[in-house]
Amino acid sequence: MRVLAQRVASARVEIGGQVHAAIGAGLLVLVGIEADDGEADIAWLSGKLARLRIFDDDLGVMNRSIVDSGGELLAVSQFTLFASLKKGNRPSWSRAAPPEIARPIFERFVEQLAADLGRTVATGVFGADMQVHLVNNGPVTIALDSRNPE
Repeated sequence: MRVLAQRVASARVEIGGQVHAAIGAGLLVLVGIEADDGEADIAWLSGKLARLRIFDDDLGVMNRSIVDSGGELLAVSQFTLFASLKKGNRPSWSRAAPPEIARPIFERFVEQLAADLGRTVATGVFGADMQVHLVNNGPVTIALDSRNPE
């Protein structure tokens, strides 16, 4: 599993010109899933996101987690995080899980995030044509990969 976590002042997902989900300050998390991702990947990434200290404390130092700061989280599935350009300029998506595998993993990931955060997680619509709007705060953007836990 791969995620791209962006600290945001606000973010929203629109589908067909209508707002589907919106958050204030917190994290926008783009989520890519491989076919063999499972509970260990979900647990590691969810826990890491809940504990990631990228929110400012009272001294303006990135020392607080999303849990500490009371921030919101918007999760959006994004298979393109597994783009491969090894054979030219047209991306291959062969590493991304097909929808029938990725959807339940994404839903389980959102459940785990909600449990780790202690609050509801907003989401896009799996497989929909979405427009994602965000105000990146910082900017702060961090890539995490459960197969390369750094």
